[in-house]
Amino acid sequence: MGPEVAGAMINFKTKIILMKKITLFAAILGIVFFYACSGGDKKNTNSKPTKKVKTEKPDDGKGVGGITNVELNDPLNAAMVEDGKGIYELKCAACHKLSDQRVVGPGWAGITDRRKPEWIMNMTLNIDVMLEEDKVARDMLKECLVRMPNQNLTEADGRAVLEFMYENDK
Repeated sequence: MGPEVAGAMINFKTKIILMKKITLFAAILGIVFFYACSGGDKKNTNSKPTKKVKTEKPDDGKGVGGITNVELNDPLNAAMVEDGKGIYELKCAACHKLSDQRVVGPGWAGITDRRKPEWIMNMTLNIDVMLEEDKVARDMLKECLVRMPNQNLTEADGRAVLEFMYENDK
C-alpha cells in the first residue's frame, strides 16, 4: 500500500469519526431541544402562569381535618376508655408516655388541658394534613424532629383514644 492510499485511509477514518461526532452532537441537541420545548400543560399554552396563594384560616384551636365538633362524655365512657387504652398500648406507647416525659413524641400528661378535643382527634386521624397546615403541629415536629406515622385509626378509634387521654389527665 502506497503513501497516497494510506493517507486516504487516514482521511477517510477521520471523516467517519467526525461524522459520528456531528451525528451524536445533533442527536443530543435534538433531545435537549425536545425536552426543553415539550414541558408544560398543552391545554393552557396561551395563558400566563397563575400563582397559587395559600390563605391560612384563622386558628380556632381545632386543627385541620374532618373533625370539627366533639361532644365529650361526662362521665367518661368506661368501654371507650378501655378501648383507647388498648390502642394506646398497641400503637402509641412506643413513642408517647402517659407522663409529661418526651420520648420520641411528647408525653400525654395534660394534653387535654392544652389542646381542644377536635385538635387531638385531627392530629391522630389526619396527621399528614395537620403537619402540612397546622402551625402548632408543625412546631411540635420541629421540636420532636420525628414525623408521627399515620396509624390508620378509624374515627371510633380516635374517639376512644381521646377518651383514654381524658382519663389519663384526671
